[in-house]
Amino acid sequence: MGDDERPARTDRDDRRSLSRLGRVLFGLGLALQASEDFRDIDDSIEYAESAGVPMPELAAPFASGMMLVGGLGLAFWRLPRIATGAVVTFLAVVTPTMHDFWNEEDDASGERLAFFGNLAMFGAALAFLREAYRS
Repeated sequence: MGDDERPARTDRDDRRSLSRLGRVLFGLGLALQASEDFRDIDDSIEYAESAGVPMPELAAPFASGMMLVGGLGLAFWRLPRIATGAVVTFLAVVTPTMHDFWNEEDDASGERLAFFGNLAMFGAALAFLREAYRS
């Protein structure tokens, strides 16, 4: 097929490319964050313990592992229903549990910022979950 015979790109192709790029960036961002949590696992456990998470020595590594596997699965679109489901579950549980700024007595600006950042990621994860069930 010569250059003149190449099929024209469609809007649908462009949307798929943007969606793929978004999935890769979002998934790798989650996986990289999880790798940082593993790098400082003692701090992650301590932070979970301070938030009243039961069995933080098990819950923190499990949650970080879920985010790592979910992020990579989302980025590479492998087992997309499971991967995006793991990310949605992680964010649904962690966001109000770990970043409950409304319960902070002191300046809660850091927790409020983390809460709203997670809320935005939760929205993106829901959109990708919908895409996973469409494919």
